[in-house]
Amino acid sequence: MLESLKKMFSGNEGDMPVNTGSKPDISREKSAELYEKAKNYFPGGVNSPVRAFKSVYGTPLFIQKGDGCFVWDADGNQFIDFCGSWGPLILGHNHPKVRDKVTEVMQNGMSFGAPTALENELAELIIKNNRFVEKIRFTSSGTEAVMSAIRLARGYTGKDKIIKFEGCYHGHTDSLLVKAGSGLVTFGETSSAGVPKSFAQETIVIPLNDKEALKTAFEQFKDQVAAVIIEGIPANNGLLMQDVEYIKYLENICKENKALLIFDEVITGFRLGFEGAAAHYGVKPDIVTYGKIIGGGLPVGMYGASAEIMSHISPDGGVYQAGTLSGNPVAMAAGIAQLTELLRSGFYKELNNKASEFAESIQRFATARNYKLKVFHIGSIFWLAFTDKDKIQSADDIDPASMEKFKVLHRELLNRGIYIGPSGYEVGFVSAAHTKIELEKAKRAILDSLDVVFRNK
Repeated sequence: MLESLKKMFSGNEGDMPVNTGSKPDISREKSAELYEKAKNYFPGGVNSPVRAFKSVYGTPLFIQKGDGCFVWDADGNQFIDFCGSWGPLILGHNHPKVRDKVTEVMQNGMSFGAPTALENELAELIIKNNRFVEKIRFTSSGTEAVMSAIRLARGYTGKDKIIKFEGCYHGHTDSLLVKAGSGLVTFGETSSAGVPKSFAQETIVIPLNDKEALKTAFEQFKDQVAAVIIEGIPANNGLLMQDVEYIKYLENICKENKALLIFDEVITGFRLGFEGAAAHYGVKPDIVTYGKIIGGGLPVGMYGASAEIMSHISPDGGVYQAGTLSGNPVAMAAGIAQLTELLRSGFYKELNNKASEFAESIQRFATARNYKLKVFHIGSIFWLAFTDKDKIQSADDIDPASMEKFKVLHRELLNRGIYIGPSGYEVGFVSAAHTKIELEKAKRAILDSLDVVFRNK
């Protein structure tokens, strides 16, 4: 995962070959000016690396406005958006109920660093409708939630080592910014400057979808493993859907070794369904982490577990975690409005059916044209992969050379008014705001763009 991230961010800035497609390039004049100015203020001109457009053509687009399923950039270009702030905007941009609730609450102030009734209201909404958590703790980001969950697992078990999987990303916490070594089961090796080797040595990295590696890890580090962490469905490095039988095996081997199972559902939580990937697989993780979808895209995270495990968190227990903006009233308000909508009868069925038909129609076209493309999808998440493999379940199954085709696809889609994440390793998201009309327009743009990609191969 982390090697692919490095490749993602190491392209040549502004590399724009002659347009060989049927659509003229969009204007990026104002975005380019803003980017040049931003480079005076921020490393690489951005506040998060993938935004730099290093793995696609051209300079980054500076987004000015979002509404429904659309975004507009600084040059006035309009796009149908399948990024959705990287997933949390399941209702679309600027949803009126979320906006109105936030506006109402903001009249009373925006931050107190003290408890509010809104925290209780949102927590009750979540706990009453999610059988996998009995108590929760709000944070300000998914990364913070995962960091806290790891600390809780160590404090609860009295063990230090964590098992993670190559191809899963869990935020930029030191002990998880690691890559696999050269063996089947290895200590992690640091993959970012500034991460001490001693931190990485507490993390064991193994391949996804490999029972033998998992078994060997527990044998090799017997009674030392505090937890195994996995993305609910790995979706930060392609969409690496795991078999139910493998996830069940993972759940059982954790129990046998008295290690906690942590599901990182920052992407899948409240996206696949209200109970996320845990419900999809029918497993009960010991700790679950969630991200900004809770707050309608505002900075929110959360981790939760049984009341017994959560009793180890300060001030009840000895595992310390704190945050001035945890439970921020504005974010809580957005979350109450958004999650109430998600609980509406038939919401997920309607959304997932719409997304499924969209993905499958693209696949039918690609198959009919004999294009080397697979559209992997689950719930309202999809991934366009330039491959002929029916399954991709590990990072090693992704051909780095296929990213050259994605670069062309990304440019062609922008020229046709479609915005997707600027990396072929990233997934796309369908929102409730995407109507059949917009999805049909987007599908036609994708099909036309695929024709350009494969005509120029």
